[in-house]
Amino acid sequence: MDVVSDAIAAVRIGRPSSNRMEVSGSWCTRLAPYDGAGFHVVLKGGCRLLPDGGGPPLLLGTGDAVLLPHGAGHVLADPRTDIDATALRRAVPFERRQETYPDHPAAGTGEVQMLCGKYRLDRTQMHPLMAELPEVVHLPHRVGSHPALRSAIDLLGREVGERQPGACVAVPSLLDLLLVYMIRAWMAEDSTGTWPAVLGDPVTAAALRALHSDPAAPWTNDRLATEVGVSRPTLARRFASLVGRPPMGYLTWWRLTLAATLLRDTPDSLTAIARRVGYGSPYALSHAFTREFGSTPGRYRAATPRPDPEHGTPGTAEESRAAGG
Repeated sequence: MDVVSDAIAAVRIGRPSSNRMEVSGSWCTRLAPYDGAGFHVVLKGGCRLLPDGGGPPLLLGTGDAVLLPHGAGHVLADPRTDIDATALRRAVPFERRQETYPDHPAAGTGEVQMLCGKYRLDRTQMHPLMAELPEVVHLPHRVGSHPALRSAIDLLGREVGERQPGACVAVPSLLDLLLVYMIRAWMAEDSTGTWPAVLGDPVTAAALRALHSDPAAPWTNDRLATEVGVSRPTLARRFASLVGRPPMGYLTWWRLTLAATLLRDTPDSLTAIARRVGYGSPYALSHAFTREFGSTPGRYRAATPRPDPEHGTPGTAEESRAAGG
């Protein structure tokens, strides 16, 4: 695994969802704050996005993508309509837009066509790379920029619009791909962020790849420095200055975060999880886990939302047992 893949896997629960929205004329719809990440892709036409909290409005055009990684509430509106405070308060909830706009255009005929969706996230496992993402990531369409992202957008637009056989498998997979490509695009364009700099540094990036590839290995500073091909002082200095903690401190944190993810997503025993994340015994893991999370592994597993394997929706382990799971 690599850092970006692990950072996404640590927070993702359930399956993503998406809807194709088509509107014409004057319109204004509100999306409430969400315990996850939201996204919009403009397939045709344009709109304005107004974040809650008074952030600057964004004008979105055809081909633009927007990621709201922290689930911020916002309004989408016709760009030709003046939006004042009263209009914002009267914005139609996104879930009721079909009922409120009786003249909703037939499929494929709307002036504005968008793909809107959500990712379920477990914020207790937030990797600092994910936490660093801004409230709104705007990725405007530019000829020649981020071709992989453009291809994913084109495929999604067709799959969601045409509903061909196999779409129920293709769409969730393409949505996962879209999230990866949006994060990659942000990292490529952000010149001030910590984690783009971390992964752009060859020494620190190589050290992180090694730790994430085999977190259970008996790593030491000397072994990691040898793996990366630099001296121990050089590794310690560059890693700590960019990541904000020393290599072995990061490794301990990541092992416990990975253990929490395995407790949430698998039925594996604590002994098996301890072995996978590099602890010599379940007792050693339990002690370190409790110190990090303020809860024993067993209590953490019982209280943490877990994906429903059939519907992709989260529920606690207690809810699963109550349902006979």
